[in-house]
Amino acid sequence: MKPKIGIYGFSGCWGEQIVILNCEDQLLDIVGAVDIVDFLGGSSVNDTTSRLLIAFVEGSIANAREETALRKVRERSDLLIALGSCACFGGIAAMDARAPRPEVIQQVYGKNGPAKSWDIGTHRPLSDFVKVDLSIPGCPIEKTEFLRAVSSLLNGDLPLLATYPVCLECKMLEYECLLLKRELPCAGPVTLAGCGARCPGYNIACVGCRGPVDEANMSSLEAILEQKKFSKDEIKRKLRTFAAPVLDKAENRG
Repeated sequence: MKPKIGIYGFSGCWGEQIVILNCEDQLLDIVGAVDIVDFLGGSSVNDTTSRLLIAFVEGSIANAREETALRKVRERSDLLIALGSCACFGGIAAMDARAPRPEVIQQVYGKNGPAKSWDIGTHRPLSDFVKVDLSIPGCPIEKTEFLRAVSSLLNGDLPLLATYPVCLECKMLEYECLLLKRELPCAGPVTLAGCGARCPGYNIACVGCRGPVDEANMSSLEAILEQKKFSKDEIKRKLRTFAAPVLDKAENRG
């Protein structure tokens, strides 16, 4: 029997599921290697109870209903993979994680907003609730990273993902440094690589959508920002757009 996998989406744009469906040249090979039994974004007929080898999950968790559903997915899965920056870090919906939810809802919806806000809580990454075996960041994920992950997992290995910053990809591709040369507030020095430095390649400063790289040298970046007359808060705001809960935890530990 082929290994069974499930693909799930919680609070998010379902961009990761669209990336998977857009693996047009490889999709038949994937379907030939695995049995996708539970995938609401791709099928109207799903098996919601059988044991899964792998569960791919995108989106952040915003309420008790989603938490319960996530825990059920975790219980039936040997491996749970977080797909995308919402699942890995909280994502865009969590950028105001420290603000009271009724206040945020009022700002967004105004007087015509929902009468009750109890079902719209603070968005949090999957790892706040369950064990995550592998995180593949991105907004959305890179198709190549997903395909490599599937291949490695089916061979019994966890894939090797980038652990270095976007800046290194820029250097390897011989792109001009947008921070030093063009004095743009680029988050590349502290953002996890894996995108091929796509935005800098188009002369657009990195916005930090892949989340913070481990052991980022923030003090060095702050010195450069100060030299270029930028506030360090400009970069922090960029990173908070996609990874506010993770940064808040780091600040609290510090």
